[in-house]
Amino acid sequence: MNHSYPDRDKAAIYKVIAERRDMRHFLPNPISPELLTKLLHAAHHAPSVGLMQPWRFIRISSTDIRKAIHQQVNEERAKTAEAIGEYETTARMAEFMRLKVEGVLDCGELLVATLCDDREKHIFGRRTLPEMDLASVSCAIQNIWLAARAEGIGMGWVSLFDPEKLAILLKIPKGAKPIAILCLGYVNNFYKEPMLVEEGWSEEKPLAEMLMENQWESDVTK
Repeated sequence: MNHSYPDRDKAAIYKVIAERRDMRHFLPNPISPELLTKLLHAAHHAPSVGLMQPWRFIRISSTDIRKAIHQQVNEERAKTAEAIGEYETTARMAEFMRLKVEGVLDCGELLVATLCDDREKHIFGRRTLPEMDLASVSCAIQNIWLAARAEGIGMGWVSLFDPEKLAILLKIPKGAKPIAILCLGYVNNFYKEPMLVEEGWSEEKPLAEMLMENQWESDVTK
């Protein structure tokens, strides 16, 4: 029995995967509550190990809290630049500081994705791999990303923050943990290539360098 989708539907799925971008440039246009709820439902349909559904989303509607988050991101940005300077060149550090790494103050909606507390109670699928809770939340985030792209909404995943400081700001309970600041909003254009490629910061590696067979290979390109 053929359970595949029609060719047009399959093409749309592969297209949205290929054209998803980590966005940093946004328009101030608001996202309707109905569309935001639709995107969050897409996240909630994500797979999770043991059906633990460890994702929690905090919608930031307060301008003051948004500004405080932006300040925390800027503080971590400076510390990241210093760390880059320790391992690479001063020029590379300056190059990093020129990059636009977030759109916290610009996007229409700001969400913080977190891991829930009391995760130790969930044993199924996590006894030897406790990090599967993080993998599950990552799946939820990816669902938002793909659904947002299909709706013409850009999304940027910001990881430049101190989890403990952000947890204090947002009154996140002990045991829970913020893992992503998600900027969502309308955009003038989606990047044709990943922004870090367009800016010359890095290059994408081909699949051939990531694929092995039967065992780990030290150089899969040979």
